[in-house]
Amino acid sequence: MKLVIFLLALLPLDRLIYLALTDGLGANPIEFITRSTGTWALVLLCITLAMTPLRLLIGSSQPIKCRRMLGLFCFFYASLHFVIWLWLDQSFDLAAMLKDIVKRPFITMGFLSFVLLIPLALTSTHWAQRKLGRRWALLHKLIYVIAVTVILHYWWHKAGKNDLQTVSIYAGVVFILLCCRIPWMRNQLTKLKLS
Repeated sequence: MKLVIFLLALLPLDRLIYLALTDGLGANPIEFITRSTGTWALVLLCITLAMTPLRLLIGSSQPIKCRRMLGLFCFFYASLHFVIWLWLDQSFDLAAMLKDIVKRPFITMGFLSFVLLIPLALTSTHWAQRKLGRRWALLHKLIYVIAVTVILHYWWHKAGKNDLQTVSIYAGVVFILLCCRIPWMRNQLTKLKLS
């Protein structure tokens, strides 16, 4: 199962490489790659958040076993998204990067999301979980904050273009997935358990 998920999670990268080699990235390849990696980071974040509700619905711990890998792939695509912005958009000019972060709220939220993802990725091992104990669970609750900051990043970016249809769908999905963490909702999901 993990091998299948691993290979599926690499498909967006494979597609980008194929499109780059066949001159299929369109008129603005930097924007295409940036948008694609950001979208896949968000998709994988949503899938990662969906693992707990799925576990409650099917009554199996199998989805939780895949959650770490999905979260790391979310971080992988977020890292690509960030590096592409830093490299191809900012030319590794740290002063311009900081100015962009302060000046544009959607960049601020994107940068904050990425920074908050780093400790989650670094502490995703069993060793870190054992070493941090209860603090590990508290730290990993940052994923809920990240879900909100990512939606704000996407929302403010699209608001500038008056194009909120797609981001509204993602915002709705994230809202539902976060609501699944409310104790009453968790109880309802457990009662709905699929046989």
